[in-house]
Amino acid sequence: MTDANRALVLVDIQQEYFDGRLTIQHPPVDRSLARVTAAIDAAAAAGVPVVVVQHTAGDDAPVFNPTTVGFALHPDIEARRTSDWTPITKRFSSVFAGTDLVDWARRHEIDTVTLAGYMTNNCIIASAADAEMHGIQVEVLSDATGAISIANAAGHVDARTVHETLMALLHSNFAAVADTDTWIGAITDGASLPKDNLPTSAQAGAALFAAQN
Repeated sequence: MTDANRALVLVDIQQEYFDGRLTIQHPPVDRSLARVTAAIDAAAAAGVPVVVVQHTAGDDAPVFNPTTVGFALHPDIEARRTSDWTPITKRFSSVFAGTDLVDWARRHEIDTVTLAGYMTNNCIIASAADAEMHGIQVEVLSDATGAISIANAAGHVDARTVHETLMALLHSNFAAVADTDTWIGAITDGASLPKDNLPTSAQAGAALFAAQN
């Protein structure tokens, strides 16, 4: 595998996701937070730059309101924060939309971003898909991200199914998906993480479902 010049991007690890209507459900939020902090500690040891992102919906919004405690980073993240971290505030789902993250990555010769944080079913998938048009490779830490159960007029799905489905979808084209320990091994070796592609994922999926039916 070729070497990756990567940055760890902490996506919206804000208090909104730890209590109330947006509490992350799968993996359990305390478990995914522990994996996030492990990734931060490993990044610090390996000299991987860290970008910390916070979402704002404006001063009048019921959630992600910068005037409320819900906007704040989780204390475990804030405690690890250093002056070397690059802070970004975003207004859209993608970490690239309306921010200077692409310009920052190019200035620092970053070709790969590793996404950890919340939510799988919103900002993680949006950011991974958006990276393609900027020529930036993406890694997603499957156990350092998380989803919620959703229900609306189009249907309903539980958080575990949301998360696991989106991990498989991301790995089929948009991102290299791995757990945090695998990623730590990759940054120690300076290696890229492998990802699948749509034709091979489609072929494997067709074979699997044919065998089951």
